[in-house]
Amino acid sequence: MVMESPAGFDLSKQQHNAAKALDETLRAQMAQACSGLSPIALAMAHADWAMHLMASPGRQSLLAQRALELSLQTWRNVLAQPEQGEKDSRFADEDWNAWPYVALKEGFKACDAWWRDAAQQGGGVSRHHQHMVNFFTGQALDAMSPSNWPWTNPEVQRTAQETQGRSLQEGMRFFMKDLQETLSAHPDTPSEALPPLDYAVGKDVAVTPGKVVFRNHLIELIQYTPTTREVLPEPVLIVPSCIMKYYILDLSPHNSMVKYLVDQGHTVLIVSWRNPDASDRDLKMQDYLCGVLAAIAAAKASTGAPRLHTMGYCLGGTFLAIVAAALGRLSRKPGRARTAKEKALIPDDLPELASVILLAAQTDFTEPGELGVFIDEEQLATLRQTMGERGYLSGKQMGGSFVYLASRGLLWGRNTRRYLMGEEDANFDLMSWNADTTRLPARMHSEYLTALFLNNALAAGQYRFAGATVALMDIRAPMMVVATTRDHVSPWKSVYKIHLQTDTHVTFVLAEGGHNAGIVSEPGRPRRSYQMGSVEDNMGWIDPDDWKAEAPVTQGSWWEAMHAWLAERSGRPGKPPAFKREQVLCDAPGEYVMVRYAD
Repeated sequence: MVMESPAGFDLSKQQHNAAKALDETLRAQMAQACSGLSPIALAMAHADWAMHLMASPGRQSLLAQRALELSLQTWRNVLAQPEQGEKDSRFADEDWNAWPYVALKEGFKACDAWWRDAAQQGGGVSRHHQHMVNFFTGQALDAMSPSNWPWTNPEVQRTAQETQGRSLQEGMRFFMKDLQETLSAHPDTPSEALPPLDYAVGKDVAVTPGKVVFRNHLIELIQYTPTTREVLPEPVLIVPSCIMKYYILDLSPHNSMVKYLVDQGHTVLIVSWRNPDASDRDLKMQDYLCGVLAAIAAAKASTGAPRLHTMGYCLGGTFLAIVAAALGRLSRKPGRARTAKEKALIPDDLPELASVILLAAQTDFTEPGELGVFIDEEQLATLRQTMGERGYLSGKQMGGSFVYLASRGLLWGRNTRRYLMGEEDANFDLMSWNADTTRLPARMHSEYLTALFLNNALAAGQYRFAGATVALMDIRAPMMVVATTRDHVSPWKSVYKIHLQTDTHVTFVLAEGGHNAGIVSEPGRPRRSYQMGSVEDNMGWIDPDDWKAEAPVTQGSWWEAMHAWLAERSGRPGKPPAFKREQVLCDAPGEYVMVRYAD
């Protein structure tokens, strides 16, 4: 077979394939050298910024003036009496106020301020490129902090002196241990050969008693054992994100949302997603949406309940919103005959959705926060290539992306404590869960990023499922939408946009904390608060900043408000549903959550 090249030369298909393979190999090596990022995308962003700066002599003069002002301010700060209560935790130790460390600290802070000003070009640079320049400028500055290096960090030097060098010796031991584990990691290493988690699944965490009542290739469905004599008649089905192990919502008994809901008289079921391998490379977004539908059908089969409360966390919430909209579309036209795709994908006789609760879940991706730095055509092409070789996105790659979002604490702060101070990592259940990484199938992850993040198809009314366009306006069930104040993954103002997309009752909750810690916010936890407000009929749009300024602040856990909200939309309590012996497959936490990989 002969193909004509754009230049007019006749090339064989084999030659084209060889040339393509060479290009892909080179780009893959370049991306590997840049921690999985596309160097082309990075270069284009910084070239856009640099060329606009070169063409702005007025801007250059302002930056020169700013540099002079910061230099003078630095020396004033060095010579003046140090202020109490350093806001930057990296320099909280009192020795940073002594010479010469105070000069290093103040000089770095001035440099940091100047470069952040310089990165903000002001006009002409594309929005995405400006976002990338701001983000990676911050990454570079955080890396250069004097707190990261032993010869410029007085706390590290004092600790080494007090311990007669044992802290540095212990830090080197930690470094060699981590390096050895990284170099010896292999994706085919069996779970039992991996280092044990600090908190064992099924023993220390994920210990709420229950049974696996359904299993297919993609999900296990766990139904929990009631602890009250009576339960509310509508079960609560939880759909966690497939990006994480489900037991983020069933950690230790004192901070398990599952246990809390069970103890309040709810029948609780939760989806445990399969941790995929290379054989699952062709699983699609549609398969995951069908997994949610299968869980809804299985929940009804196991409990016999005609109505069901539903809850989705992070990406699981996005899946749930799509499914709820598809079911709402069908319920609006009950007499219409189902299409062939609807019959094939949506089970018959599903329970009515009594409510839809979304936890830190986006449905509009125009403002995805720092994650948007990694989303453009060039970077997705690089990611597709990497995933195509393996068949999945590894947990290491995914975890690395999240570390980028909070590198000051998760990377540099940790490295300083562990490798320079010789301090062991914090040992608590949430950190152990964070180390229990999961994979995502190549095709599903590519579709998810392209359709939702890159094209914002769901909010634009262009996402299709079961043969029709999904419109969140079709959701009929009342909704509770929970966001958190310091969420780098699902920024609260992005989550708040659900008000623009739905035509049902929405109770919006803004909880104190981050993407995980703000959701895992059990009663009795100190320094926790939330704001809550409901959108009633004919209220119209309220700007998010106006909403935040007006919504009352309640001290304590938003879980209690969630339980009250669910109880208001439930029937009278009655006898708990009994487990059907023929449906019980094994005890909780099941098998899928136990699958671990070295990557």
